[in-house]
Amino acid sequence: MRICRFDEDRVGVVRGALVHDVTDALELLPPLRWPVPPGDHFFNHLDRLRPRMEALADSVPGRPVSGVRLLSPVANPGKIIAAPVNYERHLAESRADRGINMGTEVRSIHHYGLFLKAGSSLIGPSQPVIVHWPDRRIDHEVELALVIGRKGFRIPEEAALDHVAGYCIGLDMTVRGTEDRSFRKSLDSFTVLGPWLVTADELGDPGNLAIDLVVDGAPRQSASTRDLVLNCAQLIAYASQAYTLWPGDVIMTGTPEGVGPVRPGNVMEARIDRIGSMRVAVAG
Repeated sequence: MRICRFDEDRVGVVRGALVHDVTDALELLPPLRWPVPPGDHFFNHLDRLRPRMEALADSVPGRPVSGVRLLSPVANPGKIIAAPVNYERHLAESRADRGINMGTEVRSIHHYGLFLKAGSSLIGPSQPVIVHWPDRRIDHEVELALVIGRKGFRIPEEAALDHVAGYCIGLDMTVRGTEDRSFRKSLDSFTVLGPWLVTADELGDPGNLAIDLVVDGAPRQSASTRDLVLNCAQLIAYASQAYTLWPGDVIMTGTPEGVGPVRPGNVMEARIDRIGSMRVAVAG
């Protein structure tokens, strides 16, 4: 199943080039009371919602996906967890490019561990990335993003993928500088998820997906998830050693080589096998 959030927080099932509005399925969600329980309310109850969503998608006429405003498929992630330098070739380019390393030594993911991004940085592909630091280089980083579907702590690697609800394309935007990653990557609009979530049962093995990004038609990044230093299962197991993972938590798996600057007026187009593609504008 391909699940999207669109227009004014409508929920859709995407089939081919059409989106079927299944928002009425949200009537099955239990009411919320303060304090709100951990996890994204939708993903906490996705298993309960799916049969109703499927039935509605069978009966509701579709609208062209091109005619709706696609938002992030995750509305309220408890955490956005990110993996630094998780491709060897990106590690090499980071060490070679002073515009990336800012004169500091770049080490491996095993040295840095993981880091967190602010939930307030999250947008969908219909919303522009805002680059409002004109004196600083701001780079694109395309990544496979996974969304947790089942609570877990200290999850063994062999069971890790069982905790995934689905996968999206992610953009991890970055202000280059010497500040901590969590600061430089948490600006408003600096985490883009979309164009929809492909459920884990539909996508299958995430270990060999082609991933690429072009800017204004010029190729920038091209790789495969088979080149990840820590693959999806290893990242989930690693993250869960530190954090309890809740439904709706997002893990950004890291970017391949080819990162580069963007400026207002650019359009980024990101693509990942078996998920699709999304176009994201850059504004000042």
